[in-house]
Formats: sequence, structure tokens, C-alpha cells
Amino acid sequence: MALAPLNLHHQLSLSSSVSSLYSSHHRTPQLFKIPKIPPKPSKLFSISSCTPSSQSSQIFLPFLQTPARKQSGEPEPVFEIETIEDPLLKFFKTRSSDPDPTQVGKISLQKNRKTSWHLASEFDDPESELAIDNSNVSAPQNAETVSGVEEGVVEKILGVARALKENVTLGEALGSCDFGGKLGEEECLEVLRVLGEEGNVMSCLYFFEWMGLREPCLVSPKACSVLFPVLGRAGKGDLLLMVFKNLPFEQNMQFKDVRVYNAAMSGLLLCGRYEDAWKVYESMESSNIRPDHVTSSIMITIMRKRGDSAKNAWKFFEKMNQKGVKWSLEAVGALIKSFCDEGLKKEALIIQSELEKRGISSNAVIYNTIMDAYSKSNQIEEAEGLFAEMKIKGVAPTAATYNTLMDAYSRRMQPEIVEKLLQEMEANGLKPNVKSYTCLISAYGRQKKKMSDMASDAFLRMKKVGIKPSSHSYTALIHAYSVSGWHEKAYMAFDDLLREGLKPSIETYTALLDAFRRAGDTETLMKIWKMMMRDRVEGTRVTFNILVDGFAKQGHYSEARDVVSEFGKLGFHPNVMTYNMLMNAYARGGQESKLPQLLKDMAALNLKPDSVTYSTMIYAYVRVRDFRRAFYYHKQMVKNKQVPDAHSYAKLRAILDVKAKINNRNDRSALMGIIKSSAGLLKQRKKGKKDEFWKNRKTRFSRIPGSSWTSR
Repeated sequence: MALAPLNLHHQLSLSSSVSSLYSSHHRTPQLFKIPKIPPKPSKLFSISSCTPSSQSSQIFLPFLQTPARKQSGEPEPVFEIETIEDPLLKFFKTRSSDPDPTQVGKISLQKNRKTSWHLASEFDDPESELAIDNSNVSAPQNAETVSGVEEGVVEKILGVARALKENVTLGEALGSCDFGGKLGEEECLEVLRVLGEEGNVMSCLYFFEWMGLREPCLVSPKACSVLFPVLGRAGKGDLLLMVFKNLPFEQNMQFKDVRVYNAAMSGLLLCGRYEDAWKVYESMESSNIRPDHVTSSIMITIMRKRGDSAKNAWKFFEKMNQKGVKWSLEAVGALIKSFCDEGLKKEALIIQSELEKRGISSNAVIYNTIMDAYSKSNQIEEAEGLFAEMKIKGVAPTAATYNTLMDAYSRRMQPEIVEKLLQEMEANGLKPNVKSYTCLISAYGRQKKKMSDMASDAFLRMKKVGIKPSSHSYTALIHAYSVSGWHEKAYMAFDDLLREGLKPSIETYTALLDAFRRAGDTETLMKIWKMMMRDRVEGTRVTFNILVDGFAKQGHYSEARDVVSEFGKLGFHPNVMTYNMLMNAYARGGQESKLPQLLKDMAALNLKPDSVTYSTMIYAYVRVRDFRRAFYYHKQMVKNKQVPDAHSYAKLRAILDVKAKINNRNDRSALMGIIKSSAGLLKQRKKGKKDEFWKNRKTRFSRIPGSSWTSR
């Protein structure tokens, strides 16, 4: 029986709804191709379906549709299609006879072309795909590659994929290829894997579709396990869901495999679609598919990513145990990560010990997770203890293990220990990576001894061994120059970063702003800030305070107020530190009269002054010898229990005590005078006749011409 062709109308839209896969008169599942978007959106085309083989199930990749356009008055012709075994020949036989559209816009295609479609711009958007280093494309080797793979067939398909012409899909290019029966499931999996590693996501998707059009069908759960993570890493969550929802679960029970669901959830996790991943898990539960330890690991990670507590993660883990999912390194590792992120390090150690009681030894990943939690809490001794335990139990440390320790000692500003760890790492056969050297650069750069030359030397050592610096490496170097007061070198390093094609992070901009804040160069400070706004890099609270302090200290109060206004629009309202900086700037500029108003502004924002606030105001008034206000704010500081540390307060009291002694001496003299007067002990002065000019002086002086003053 011949089937009528299915006419589908679609426009350039990824958000359109998907129409029904089956028409009412279809007896067998229909096989659709991923559409190529025509240059003219109103172009109508038709694709016929083929009758699937009884041995293999078909895979459904439906069209992304918009509501159908208005139908013309003339009915569409129904074509009688004879049964054709070749799917490619069947496609051309059943094509719509509509003429090709005329040239529209700037799209230019060849004459007599076989297809009038081109890929939608949403599919070709380079910003939505992950950046993959093409230099490492041919290097990786898959350890799980089956020895029976026909390398000649794989290389031939990959060669076609790499040499595709514009507006031609991989499925169309492979239509005329004959592989002589050498193309099997394993070869297809290898092609999907390599295309995914190369970042050729759309060719990977079109090849997956082409696999479904073959007879017998080459699409399998393993192919889904390869494709879904590739789509997830590329941020193609919509396409992943489209493929997953249209898998023939009812027609082919082999797709009701936990590995298919795990791959879909893993891909959605990679592109941040946590709620969609949870819905996939719920559909797996409703289908009575038994989860495994990989499911547990993925779902616990999703719960952590979307902000669920470690307590909820533990409940989910127990629920998995009740379903028969045994303890495993993957699931327990994800659970320990959830506890460590909340600072529950002791609980994480209890879970680790429980794992080992069940006969499962911890791996380096679990040790690295707990060590990282301790190092971030500045508990390096505990991290060192876990490092020693790893060696005793025979767990080989990885590069991440050493990087965790080096990062901890870098924050402690101990570069000599970082150097020793770097040497030990190399002695154990591990190659230091860019993060290792970045920790060393940061350790030198944080020194108060101005060791920026050592930081620069470590940066050059990294480049000498062939390691390409990252944005974090340049940030650490710029910070080192900033601390040492070399703002010109900091800007040169920033130029080198841009020249190498790296994108500056907000930390990079913040370190550069700090360099010119220290130098007092407000012109360059404004230039860097405008550069940030041009590149749409949103600042942090630290960036905000650096800009306010940099402008205010140089007397640019209006610019400082502008910074407060701009960052207020981003949700960064002034805090106590911001007002302390403004007070310090006004005091240094001789505008101490502004300080009480700033204190009132703080009260209006419900900000409580701290010891720095009061100390700044006291020193400001002492500087102008306004001791009355200085003593008043000192009294307020003690009353509000905002006394600074012992050393700072001793210095402040020493200054105030000198003036207090003078005031106390004057007050004592006045007090004694009052007492004597009231007791009648004060001698009364004799009141004589006042001289109008000389004020009762008995000795008068007169000057004789030609001589000095004489008394008479």
C-alpha cells in the first residue's frame, strides 16, 4: 500500500512546537530527517516515510514546527508512491515538485542544486558551542575502542565530514557513499566520538540521523550514550530533549535502558538544565527502569548544582540504597562533595570511613575533595594528614592533589613550600600544569616584601616549559605587579593577555584597577572602568570599593559618587567599608565637616559604624585640633563597643591622653578657684582708678629724643 507524503511547514525558529509524529492513517512508524532551514521561510517541502524493517526499530527526529501557514484554496495533490528499497532513491522520488524559491537577501546558492535548504542560524551560532582546541583533535585515543573497528570506513566518513560544503549536511554527503557492508555499529560509535571531540556538533547530530535511516537501523543505546553528552557540552539542551523524547521506546524495548537515561541526564547536567534532567529521572521512575550507581551519582550532583542541601542529598542516597543501588565510588564521591561544599568536613570523613568498611577503598578523587575542603578552611595540617594517609594506603597522588596543597600554601603566602611541592610533583613523574605555576606566581605576588620579580620569573619558567598561560596566570602576575607598585608593568601584562586572545575575567580587571588605585592614576582608572562596561563585565563588591577609594583619595568626589550610583543599579549598595573609604578620603582632603553627614547616611541605610569608622573620624578631628569632637566620638565608640584591637587602641589613647591631661589641669585649676571663692579664701583684688590708656600701670615709660626708653 502506498503512503501519502507528509507535508511539513516550518520557519526559522527553535521555540516552535513539535507536531504529531503519526498521522491517523499511518500503519507503521515514520522516519523523519532533521530539517535544513530554507532561505525563504515560506518554502514548502515534503518528505515521504519508509516502511521499517521488522528486525530493527526506527529512530524519530521530528521537525521543529511553527503553526501551519494559511492553506490556499487549491487542494494539495496526493502522490502514489511505489515501494522502493533504497531510502536515498525513495527520498528523491518523493520530493515535492514545488519550484525552488527565488534569491532572497544575501543568500547565494548554486544553480541546479539538489537541495534548497541551509542550516538555521541557531545551529551555527559559535557562541553556543564549547570552544575545543583543534590542535588536539587527532591526538586522543579512546581506550574503549573495539579492535574490530574498520579504520578505513571511519576515516572516510570523517574526511567527508571535515570537507563539507556550505549548505550540505553530512547525511546528504554520505547518501551516495557505498561502504560495502563494512559499516557497523562500532564504526558509527567511533565516528560519533571523534566528531564530538572535534566539536563538530551538528555533523554529529546529522550523522546520528543518517544512522537511523540505514537499513538495518544503526542507532542503539550506545549511540545515544555518545551523542547526548556531546550535545550537553555544546549547550544544545533543546536538541538533546528533542532527540530523547522521540526515541522509539514503545517500538523498541532496548531503548528502555538505564544507560540511555543516564546519558540524557548527564548531557542536561553539562548544559545546566537541572530541572529538565530531574524530569528525565522522573520519567525513568514512571517507566519502572531500575537506576544504578551512575544514576545516583548524576542526580546527587544535580541536586548540589541546583542548591539542594547535603541533608536532602543524603536522603536521596538512602532512597537509592532502598532501591538496590549499592555503595560505589561515583555516588559516594558526589555525596562527599555535597557535604564538603557546605563545610561539613567531619561528616564527609565519616561517610568515607563507612565506604571503606564496606570494602571499597577511597580513590584520589575522594581524597582530593576532602583535602580541598580543609585547605579552603585554612586547615592545612588536616589536609597534610590526608595527603600522608594517601601515601600510606597506596593511593597515588594526582596533579590535582598537589595543586590543592599548593593553592593552600599560596594563600598562606609561603612560596618556598610551593616550590618544594612543585619539585616533589616532578620527582613523582607528574607534570606541573598551568594551575601549578599559577599557584607559585600567586604565592610570590601576595608577599608584602614586594617579590614581583620572583613572580615574573615563575611566569617565564612556565612559558619556557611550553605551558600556555591562562587568564588566571596573568591575573596573579598583574596582582604581583600591583602590590610592588609597578602599574606600568601591570598594564603591559594586561596587553599581553589580550594579544594572546585570552578573555580577561573580573578578577583580572580588579587586579589592574587596584594597581592604578595604588598609583593614584585616576585617568587610567576611568579608562579601565569604561573598558569593563564596554565588554559588559560586571564588577564585584571588591571592584566597587577599589573604584570608590581610587577616585575619592585623589579628591574626585563626584566620580566616586558616580561609581556608587552605577554599582547601585547592579545591586551593590554601599556598605560600611565603602563609607569608611569615603570618610578617609574626605578627612585627607581637609573636608572633615562632611563626616557627620556621612554618619547620618549610614544610619539611614541601617549600617552600623565599626571601629574603623570611629577611628577615622577621631583622627580627622585630632588632625585639625578639634578635640571636643574627637572626645565625643571616642565616647561613642566605647559606648557602642566598637573598640579596635589593643595595639591600634593604645596608639589612639596615647594621642587623646596628652590632650586630656591639659584639659584636666585646666579643669582642676578652675575647680579649685570655685571652691576657694565659695569658702571666702580667695583674695580680693584692690580696685584702683583705672587709667584710660595704660590700664592701672604705675610704671610709665617716656622716650627722650636721641635715646632709648626711660622710666620716670
